[in-house]
Amino acid sequence: MAKNRIVTVQDIPIIITEADIDDYICITDMAAAKSDNSRAADVVRNWLRNRTTLECLSTWEKCLM
Repeated sequence: MAKNRIVTVQDIPIIITEADIDDYICITDMAAAKSDNSRAADVVRNWLRNRTTLECLSTWEKCLM
C-alpha cells in the first residue's frame, strides 16, 4: 500500500508517495507553486514539451536500462 508524506519546500507543501521501494514526487504540487496565473496542468504540459526536459528524460531512461 502506498504511503504519503508531505515535505515543505520554500513554504510550498509537496506530496511524496512511497510505493514499494520507490518514491514519487508530485510535480503538479511543484507546478502549482510556480505561477499564480496559470494552471498547474499547463505548467507541467509546457515543461514536458521543453527540449531540455525531453533530453533529460531520455538520458534518465537509458540509465535505467
